[in-house]
Amino acid sequence: MSDHLEKFNLHEAARLSVAPMMDWTDRHCRHLHRLLSRRTLLYTEMVTAPALVRGGALHLLDFGEAEHPVALQLGGSDPAELAAAARLGHEAGYDEINLNCGCPSDRVQSGTFGAVLMRSPDLVAESCRAMIEAQPREVTVKCRIGVDDQVPEEVLPRFLEAVARAGVRRVTIHARKAWLQGLSPKENRDIPPLDYDLVFAMKQAFPELHVSINGGIAKLAQVEELLARGIDGVMIGRAAYHDPGAILCGADARVFGDEGGLDPDAAALAMLPYIEAHLADGGRLHQVTRHMLGLFTGRPGARAWRRMLSERATADGAGTEVVLDALAAMRERAAA
Repeated sequence: MSDHLEKFNLHEAARLSVAPMMDWTDRHCRHLHRLLSRRTLLYTEMVTAPALVRGGALHLLDFGEAEHPVALQLGGSDPAELAAAARLGHEAGYDEINLNCGCPSDRVQSGTFGAVLMRSPDLVAESCRAMIEAQPREVTVKCRIGVDDQVPEEVLPRFLEAVARAGVRRVTIHARKAWLQGLSPKENRDIPPLDYDLVFAMKQAFPELHVSINGGIAKLAQVEELLARGIDGVMIGRAAYHDPGAILCGADARVFGDEGGLDPDAAALAMLPYIEAHLADGGRLHQVTRHMLGLFTGRPGARAWRRMLSERATADGAGTEVVLDALAAMRERAAA
């Protein structure tokens, strides 16, 4: 991969990022998000190191050049395997390699990675060190403030100290505990209370670390407030997916002081050539348009847009005319 990727200042891009979200932040979703914001840092879904290294599932690394700056999130707990996967991510052209230490799903726990790694800071440090030594891209960590009956004020500083000692310079902290026993992954996104103050305390305790905060952030105004308080970056998850127009369209101007990306109407039209290329490759329309359902959230006619895409995009032979018809239906309903 050419050295042009070095032009991305990831510490600057990480002022705002879109969280890695399983089944959501695939390459089609990221292409849409990049149309809306030229500057926001984007993340892949979590890709497990065993799938890449043992399973040879290199198709999971597919992405488009237009997505940069884009980070690959890896899941795993074997340092050698993670190092090999990080090398594959570098060779594929990703700008950053991120280690998942925050996902609470049962499947992740059974593989001894994700949030359960909060219990093993030395193993995480060893894994990060191996990933750093294996390839030149920056290695980062996304974690929780603790799991189950851990005391976050005790375990989080030890965890951050370990990864910093291994050479990690940038972390994203989901400001909630993960309850691996008793709560579902969905409940783990909402029920454990947020502790932003602890994350800010970690920024003060580790001033050399670039610290991003994640969890419960749903508006750009919140992003601006958190940045003004001295945090280095903010990561948004579900709000950026369900209402990308509200989060990403204004992000470049308000967070980066730069010219913005496209508005939702222009982005919907700009997706058409991408969709045509996807269909020509044997893909199906709904694989792309399912990520576009929230593009007009809160606008008159948005329900008509969502309904037409939902009903027609899964049909055999469905093409870009469905998107154009949905746009027309939305505008007609808005004008009524």
